[in-house]
Amino acid sequence: MNGKEKPKYNVWQNVGFMIRMAWRHVRSVIWMIFVSVGLTLGINIAQLFIAPVVLGKVEQKAPLSELLGTILFFTLVLIILNGILGYVNENTLYGRIEVRTAIVMDINDKACTTSYPNSGDPGILKLQEKAMMACGSNDMATEHIWTTLSLLLVNIAGFGAYLLLLARTELLLILAVTLTASAGFFISNRINGWGYRHREEEAEYWRKMRYIQQKTESITLAKDIRIFGLAPWLDSVYESIQKLYVAFVSKREKIYIWSCVADVVLGLLRNGIAYGYLIRLVLAGEISASGFLLYFSAFTGFSAWITGILGECTTMYKESLDISAVQEYLNLPEPFRFEGGIGIPQAERYELKMENVTFRYPGTEKEIISKLNLTLSPGEKLAIVGLNGAGKTTLVKLLCGLYDPDEGRILLNGIDIREFDRREYYRLFSAVFQEYSLLDVTVAHTVAQSVSEIDRERVKACLEEAGLAEWLAELPKGMETPVGKLVYEDGVLLSGGQNQRLLLARALYKDGPFLFLDEPTAALDPIAEQDIYRKYNEMTKGKSAVFISHRLASTRFCDRIIFLKDGRIAEVGTHEELLGRQGDYAGLFEVQARYYQEGREFDGEAVNS
Repeated sequence: MNGKEKPKYNVWQNVGFMIRMAWRHVRSVIWMIFVSVGLTLGINIAQLFIAPVVLGKVEQKAPLSELLGTILFFTLVLIILNGILGYVNENTLYGRIEVRTAIVMDINDKACTTSYPNSGDPGILKLQEKAMMACGSNDMATEHIWTTLSLLLVNIAGFGAYLLLLARTELLLILAVTLTASAGFFISNRINGWGYRHREEEAEYWRKMRYIQQKTESITLAKDIRIFGLAPWLDSVYESIQKLYVAFVSKREKIYIWSCVADVVLGLLRNGIAYGYLIRLVLAGEISASGFLLYFSAFTGFSAWITGILGECTTMYKESLDISAVQEYLNLPEPFRFEGGIGIPQAERYELKMENVTFRYPGTEKEIISKLNLTLSPGEKLAIVGLNGAGKTTLVKLLCGLYDPDEGRILLNGIDIREFDRREYYRLFSAVFQEYSLLDVTVAHTVAQSVSEIDRERVKACLEEAGLAEWLAELPKGMETPVGKLVYEDGVLLSGGQNQRLLLARALYKDGPFLFLDEPTAALDPIAEQDIYRKYNEMTKGKSAVFISHRLASTRFCDRIIFLKDGRIAEVGTHEELLGRQGDYAGLFEVQARYYQEGREFDGEAVNS
């Protein structure tokens, strides 16, 4: 949402959203605002009257005891009100943090559960980042909005109270104070708003510097930084960005100086008008010295209330823009059905079918999958092979329901998968994808993907089935050993092959009726790969399985092989049948075989394609 873009939600809608969040989670946040407003207003009024009242007692030559009693009374009132206000402010902080934390949890939940296409959309990712920034600290919009509301209500109440007090003075004087205060605010706000209008530029500098910092601290890049001597280069990049940021700040501060000049000039004008009017009244005998002090303090406070109202309205508008980003992200429309869908049919075995499926990635025109028809029969072991970019991984993502086709249908036992609750549909699949990441949690938690009700015997069996029995036996805490060192100092770092085996164990533990493996042996050596192949039939027993691999030797274990080319099925058959046809599959297999045939020179012969 840039400065020219109209927010989807206005100020009142965003304030209403925050009040609903507070009402749902910590209701005390709401009524504490009114308590705080009452106490703050009481303190301001007490401070306004203390000096004029004491001066009035002196003018009246009141007894010393009465004078001291008056001072003691105001002192006690201020001590009590400030003490209660401090207690309220201290205790309301925790509730405000809890409301902000609840919003963060809602954003995280949305990020984890939103339809898969949303998770890769650059515009949505930027919106998510803005939503998280609005919850980034105590000073950000989703928490500071309560302070803004409190101050706005205080300023409105103070404006009303002081206006009643000044009602006996000249209307023109009130208008003059109002106009000079308003003019000072708008001039200062326009000048000081330069930083806000250029916040994207400042944020870009911070993002770049933070990126360099993160890379210099990265464990995965530590080897490269040392081997390739990248430290001086990273330092120079960081320093160049820092110089640009310093220049930006210097320019901003030079502009802000004019705001100070405007404040001084208009402040002198406003006070000069008030002084001149009140001094005339004193000389005319219409008010006493204490009355002069009271009214002058009231005029000064009156201008502060006006500036405060305008300032907090501006602050609220800016915070509303950030909260609008939160609401927009949380209320993103979902292309998939997550509620109200029909239940997954109860069946011993399932059939998946693609009918004339065409798919393009969002924002592109190229067809990754084109008019494709495919049936995955119950219990069938299907291999998908082809060159890079042929659409193998995309096909699996379509079958899993991570994307919907642009044309055609995907059917589960004859029913279009769009009709199902998509989360229920996901439960049918155990999968290992090319792109993966592991959380820094224990081995048991990684395999079971749960923090409770873990069947540790089953975890152990799945690890053994994935070929990690010896590795598990060597771990210092067994399956309770943490993976990674970012969270736990005693965590273990895994090799690429161990990562893939651990992911395979996770897929086996889930035990869905469909098992999809996308390059599950890419990081394994040929011997370890052969070991996985020997166990493949056992792992996929009773399941429908799809196996993607660049190494065509793996395909001989499958019931059927399809060779993808340009998003279409170019060849289909068993390993022996496809070799006999001498087509693209046979040509690719021949090229790969040369790497494993000792003493045979690879002559660079092109693959038939």
